[in-house]
Amino acid sequence: MSRRRAHVAMIGIPAVSHVLPSIHVIRELVARGHRVTYANDPVMAERIEATGAEFVPCASTLPVADNNWPDDPVAAMELFLDNAVQSLGPLRAAYDHDPADLYLYDIGAYAARALAEIQGRPLMQLSPTFVAWQGYEQEIGTDQWQLPGADAYRAKFARWLAGCGASTTDVDTFSGRPSRALALIPRAMQPYADRVDTNTVTFVGPCPGPREDEGTWTRPAGAEKVLLISLGSAYTRRPEFYRRCLAAYGDLPGWHVVLQIGKYTDPEELGDIPANVEVHSWVPQPAILERADAFVTHAGMGSSGEGLMAGVPMIAVPQGAEQFFNADRLVELGVARRIDTEEATPEALRTALNELVTDPEVRRRSAGLRSAARAEGGTARAADLIEEVLG
Repeated sequence: MSRRRAHVAMIGIPAVSHVLPSIHVIRELVARGHRVTYANDPVMAERIEATGAEFVPCASTLPVADNNWPDDPVAAMELFLDNAVQSLGPLRAAYDHDPADLYLYDIGAYAARALAEIQGRPLMQLSPTFVAWQGYEQEIGTDQWQLPGADAYRAKFARWLAGCGASTTDVDTFSGRPSRALALIPRAMQPYADRVDTNTVTFVGPCPGPREDEGTWTRPAGAEKVLLISLGSAYTRRPEFYRRCLAAYGDLPGWHVVLQIGKYTDPEELGDIPANVEVHSWVPQPAILERADAFVTHAGMGSSGEGLMAGVPMIAVPQGAEQFFNADRLVELGVARRIDTEEATPEALRTALNELVTDPEVRRRSAGLRSAARAEGGTARAADLIEEVLG
């Protein structure tokens, strides 16, 4: 294992759900004495600088700030391509005279791979969600590439690859087949895990660590049970859903409820808040889950992994993107109930909670998955594997 001080560069996108999964890996690399630079949009500067890494500003064109993503999947993919096209120049300005010994990059940061290939430097993807498996392109990509506009998008992507200097010119390989990857998710959440190429992908599980900047949380002394309700960081403008949760769990005997509503919902929209409920725009989720007895979640991959790591049964209420798949996977694992938003009545929510916390099989499965996720190694193993590449 190498302890040679190296320059490691991380290149990401300004989405909380993409930054948080690997932020403690970055912190660990800094603690081990490496020089770590991190290129991202200035909106993420404070989170990144808190790790000790050197922040490299690289403005993003992704609509993360207002969460104004197009419904058309091809249009959404094109946003990531356009962001890569415009960010490669600034990245080269920052790194051509100061190349990294290793480039780490998020799945949405296409320009990072182009930069590393132009410089002939090693690179490793840090994936906050599931990775491609053998047959992925045929089983998933076929339908995707038949959508209106897909041919034009692929042609645009291929022209950029041919002209930017990258050595990988096949669109599918470049965008979906990293040469090396760390999957920062529990292997249990990966579809067709037995068909993933383990020569290039290693599952290290969620990578926890301290989140001092988010504060701490103490379980109230009189709380018999704790329920956390959170829809993550993106699809949080759901005042009607929150009101249904208050109707379901407000004043529920023995339960203390922590409700995260995000930055898009005004607490005034919720009406009267029951005495057993605390409402916040943002909470230290892992800290609460360690002390929680149940979790109402949007089933984002980060939250799903944190729920499994904590061994907490979940009510999955998916909101978008891969969350519907994740919700079904949690149900298959035997640790969750899925309730779609339009079906999330107070009665349905309350019934699901009661079923989950009184089922001994759910407790058994939750404990087993908790042990399996923690055994994957997390932050320390991820840093070890990165140092092996540096060595």
